[in-house]
Amino acid sequence: MIDHDRLFKELLTTFFWEFIDLFLPQVAVYLDRDSITFVDKEIFTDITMGERYEADIVAKCKFRGQESYFLVHLEHQAQAQANFPQRMFRYFARLYEKNNLPVYPIALFSGNYPLTPAPNHHQVAFPNQVVLQFNYTVIQLNQLNWRDFLQQENPTAAALMAKMKIEPQDRRRVKYECLRLLATLKLNPAKMKLISGFVDTYLKLNAEEERLFKADIAEMNPETREVVMEIVTSWMEEGIEQGIQQGIQQGMQREIQVVVQRLLSKRIGNISPELQARISQLSFSQLEELAEAVLDFSSVADLVTWLQGVST
Repeated sequence: MIDHDRLFKELLTTFFWEFIDLFLPQVAVYLDRDSITFVDKEIFTDITMGERYEADIVAKCKFRGQESYFLVHLEHQAQAQANFPQRMFRYFARLYEKNNLPVYPIALFSGNYPLTPAPNHHQVAFPNQVVLQFNYTVIQLNQLNWRDFLQQENPTAAALMAKMKIEPQDRRRVKYECLRLLATLKLNPAKMKLISGFVDTYLKLNAEEERLFKADIAEMNPETREVVMEIVTSWMEEGIEQGIQQGIQQGMQREIQVVVQRLLSKRIGNISPELQARISQLSFSQLEELAEAVLDFSSVADLVTWLQGVST
């Protein structure tokens, strides 16, 4: 499973200024770049509803040329949520109340669906009066055309093009352009790896796309091709390493299953195919726990009880 929130949070905190400069240049004009500090994770509890909320990214920033500060609240949303506008207002109100600073709210939508524009406000109104009109900035990646960012020498453009509106036939071209742009930015190795890993996570090519993608790389100018090939090679090495680790763990899991089956047969006798099937579905750590627990078993009922405890 992809941890979308972690990937986006790492990208956006590392390149926060670049994100603002790319998508909100009007804010970048008055934001002092050197003043950006991230506020500790903001956790809000709704006592009446019994729910717990966490704001994604909150940055304290200084107005350029002034001694006054404001907050930027950047909320990443990978999936549609019916009450999202109310949640944005709730964050705004709590942050404003707690810090007594102006709050600039931004919502970044990265999901492939829905394709309709996301709401950008929360309103409380009566037939005769609007009591509250809360607005926030929306950046919805599936509404943006990746071609509009090809000339942006910005690391967030190199990364986020991978999540923009892409036609199926353009997937390999977008990955190519992401890496071409990344190669021109001359970032340090850690930042380069962060962006290239982000791109590879969200633009996995099939075998035919991969073949054509490598042919495209071969046509790059030598300097750019060298950087891009280093990135592609690192992807291959990481993939091989992950495959080896997965193979080792799978092999160990099969071995421990055999050991557990032998222990069970000696301790409580033969077990039914149904119970054997349930044991085969246990994770590696659960099998280790069962191997220890089986020493206390005296009947099949003990095994059934233990398995019920795992499933609850």
